[in-house]
Amino acid sequence: MSFSSQELSQPVIAVVGPTGSGKSDLGVNLALALNGEVINADALQFYRGMDIGTAKISMDERRGVPHHLLDIMEVTQEASVADFQRACRSAISDIHSRGKRAILVGGSGLYVRAALDVLEFPGTDPELRKRLEEELEAQGLAPLRARLEEVDPVSAARLGDARRVIRALEVHGLTGRPFSSFMPQRQYFQPALQIGLEVDREQLRQRLALRVHRMVEEGLQEEVRRLDASGLRRGKTASRALGYAQFLKVLDGGMTVDAAAEETIVATRQFARRQLTWFRADPRITWLDWQDPALVAKAVEAALAAGK
Repeated sequence: MSFSSQELSQPVIAVVGPTGSGKSDLGVNLALALNGEVINADALQFYRGMDIGTAKISMDERRGVPHHLLDIMEVTQEASVADFQRACRSAISDIHSRGKRAILVGGSGLYVRAALDVLEFPGTDPELRKRLEEELEAQGLAPLRARLEEVDPVSAARLGDARRVIRALEVHGLTGRPFSSFMPQRQYFQPALQIGLEVDREQLRQRLALRVHRMVEEGLQEEVRRLDASGLRRGKTASRALGYAQFLKVLDGGMTVDAAAEETIVATRQFARRQLTWFRADPRITWLDWQDPALVAKAVEAALAAGK
């Protein structure tokens, strides 16, 4: 995809941070202040019908701000980072071409990187993949790992499980390049500003528990039941989503509602910690206190400064 010089000169604003930190609200407020439109970068909010369990922003909460890449997939489909990159950059180009500001909002770290950074996605070769899987079945992982050490020692040192070793060998066989050469560098594809929401971890833990209980009260079990009838279990991504996986067990009679809620709280807190670790590793992020009364004003100030 090519961009005009005008489109590339406008910084993309990305609001990032852990789940439950208030990204959606800040994204809307920034859009209202900057004549912007929001692009969703939460992988689970791509799915139609997954509303309660993903805390998807409602029409009222959007306050008239256009939102892109929400409700674009069925639960039976599998989300793809490469597909998202193409769709997101197309949306950025469209928004900027109309003189508006693109505001990316979400906590799916790899999706944010795919949108903002120089990041290539090598293709796939089903036949080559099949041959490697047959070799794994016949000879075990050791010969494959030894071959990977010869052609891509960096990946061999980083990758442990068989699936990833096979993928690395597939990419090398397909492109002639080591899989490690496709790993993202911290280099923006076009001018960008990342605003991260700095949280109090104990307060976030409490907020996440309350949020899960509220989801249950709002009808998460019935939402999962409806989606189950639409093929939720066939979706590799959607069926494993926090809350949805747990409440499928409730529908099967293998877990009580209270137990499902508690398991979802624990898993959500763990997910939030992983998100914080991911985003903390990026030194380019401008961190702002999530509870600062002047949060919106400071975020707008940072965005305007980035556009000069």
